Amino acid sequence: MTIDVDAPGDKQLEIIRGLRGVVHAFYLDRTILEQVREEEAKVRAMGNIAVDNQGFTQALERENVICIIKDPRFRPPPEPTVVLDSGDGHRLGEEVFPFTMSKYENREDVVWLSDGFVLFPTVPANGGEQFTMPPVSFPELNRENGCKDVISCSPAPTCDLMIRKYYGLEDNPKLASVLVAFNRI
Repeated sequence: MTIDVDAPGDKQLEIIRGLRGVVHAFYLDRTILEQVREEEAKVRAMGNIAVDNQGFTQALERENVICIIKDPRFRPPPEPTVVLDSGDGHRLGEEVFPFTMSKYENREDVVWLSDGFVLFPTVPANGGEQFTMPPVSFPELNRENGCKDVISCSPAPTCDLMIRKYYGLEDNPKLASVLVAFNRI
């Protein structure tokens, strides 16, 4: 498939392309979205824990899905993109950003799994744990520029690679993808 992912686009695409850290932005077609859906259903995390990419599932319900290939200058997400939940709905852990780190720094009831993820060991778990990737807001697209039901999500690393290969883009570990889905008003 040969497609010019940087061809001029509509208002929403050009808004996204104007954001700091965006290397490429383009609409995903239904063929690759279906391939990504199949791959997302197979994704497991460390310890063989299930991963439920709710953001991607909800993105498939939207009319439009834009893929952003971004570099490290792109802004952080406004809320966690990964959480760890128990099977009965308790939050066992969540992603932490530099701007939310102070919320957890001096707490004795948390365990840092990494610089970017904290666990809550005092929360009861029932053995049905799973990582959830919730839909995340994307304020740059909104009613004022013709959008409604706007969400963003991160595809699994294997899906990120699938998208890049499908569109003939390089596999550069310094880049990552974000999907933005919306309906037009």
